[in-house]
Amino acid sequence: MQKNLTLSVDADVLRAARKIALDRNTSVNQLVRDYLEQLTGEKDRQEEAAKRLQNLFRNSRYKIGGPITWKREDLYER
Repeated sequence: MQKNLTLSVDADVLRAARKIALDRNTSVNQLVRDYLEQLTGEKDRQEEAAKRLQNLFRNSRYKIGGPITWKREDLYER
């Protein structure tokens, strides 16, 4: 179900948005809808990416960590 939304936008911003919409063969309304859909799905994509990264670390044959074989001073030798 779609709902109507009323926005107040600066005239210069609206003019620029209309040009972009025309270049993309779409409407300003569709640009706003696409942006809001992208914005609301962003958190889900970030969470999914974090899960994939954790899974990659878990299943990797390479292990991160181990004994530290250096001293702090070694990092700053000149």
